Amino acid sequence: MKSENNLELILAHNEEFVAQRTFEQYQYSRYPARRMVIVTCMDARLSEMLPKAMNLQGGDAKIIKNAGGIVTQPFGNIMRSILVAVYELGADEVFIVGHHECGMTGLDPELVISHMRERGISEDTITTLLNSGMNLKRWLTGFDSVRDSVENSVRIVRNHPLKPASVNVHGLIIDPHTGKLDLVVDGYAQQQESISG
Repeated sequence: MKSENNLELILAHNEEFVAQRTFEQYQYSRYPARRMVIVTCMDARLSEMLPKAMNLQGGDAKIIKNAGGIVTQPFGNIMRSILVAVYELGADEVFIVGHHECGMTGLDPELVISHMRERGISEDTITTLLNSGMNLKRWLTGFDSVRDSVENSVRIVRNHPLKPASVNVHGLIIDPHTGKLDLVVDGYAQQQESISG
């Protein structure tokens, strides 16, 4: 007997979700009520904990997730999403939120590549990418320090040539066990230094 797969479970639940009109309690404006955009990690432990730890309700913030909660390129997808949230959705604050025990801490690209091989990615494909000019190993490298990663991401966003000067950029680290937030970068203080400096 075949057990149900995730897709079947999701679609069965969704049919009931729609039929019972459960969706009505989740209808928010597309504009974030607290005018915030958050970049954080895709770690499953943060899905419910982070909004609760930050006292966010549904619809309060735009939340962008990726591995490590990092902004690595000034003209990559994450930065584009931040700018869309600012210019088109009314966000006027950015929060970069890393977390302790992040899987990107010390991520070894060689190990990731070996796992790719184990899952059926051919040696030819890997060799082609390694020799293509794209730095596959660098692309798959994590970071050594969550704090440094948050500071670097804040710096990229804060110094972006298309970010309005009025948008504050903050950096935080959350403990995935307790929800405690540690302040890494106070965007308000940085804004004041810029004005008075």
